[in-house]
Amino acid sequence: MTLTTILPAHRFKAAVLASVLFFPAAQSVLADEVVEQIELGLELYQEQEYGAAITELEFAIEDMRKMMSNLIAQTFPDAPEGWTAHEATSGSAGGGAAAMFGAGGTSLERAYQQDNGNGQLTASMMLDSPLIQSMGAMFNNPAMIAMQPNMERIRLGREAAVLKWEPERSRAEVTLLLDGRIMMQVKGENLESQDVAVDLMRDWDLAAVREQSAR
Repeated sequence: MTLTTILPAHRFKAAVLASVLFFPAAQSVLADEVVEQIELGLELYQEQEYGAAITELEFAIEDMRKMMSNLIAQTFPDAPEGWTAHEATSGSAGGGAAAMFGAGGTSLERAYQQDNGNGQLTASMMLDSPLIQSMGAMFNNPAMIAMQPNMERIRLGREAAVLKWEPERSRAEVTLLLDGRIMMQVKGENLESQDVAVDLMRDWDLAAVREQSAR
């Protein structure tokens, strides 16, 4: 009996990678706990204590999700000149990105504050939410985008995003659907123009997002 017969191949790979990646101190401790949980799950499985084995493996998977979220958080763009960035946080508790896109999946967000002004930006990301596919239908339909007020399709390198700019309210919203399973968004308030929101999305390291969220 091997470990890969208990965990799917992609999860087993994630467990191995998680044990060697990450912030040297806290992440190594968490990785050690994951290994212990997997080993205990294997032991319980071999003893035919299936319920207890499932519990341990579910704890291990949840910890690996936390580790993946920490890696993804490092992909968020730095603050624009004249702005200050806060630490990226998980939106899984129901606020921020989770509230926007609905339950399910992994969500993260990072807030930015204008140093000498009232401007605010929030960059958020949702992975593998059930709602992403349904929202993607609009992004692939030019007619639907054209029907929305103050909304247009823009290019960000090879990727296409949707920009909503409300000048009368000084609000901007840039949304990018990546690979059909990752929704990325920058929302801004009290902005002089949409440019700062568009540029923040443009500065997001999409290659790193793909790498850290691979499955």
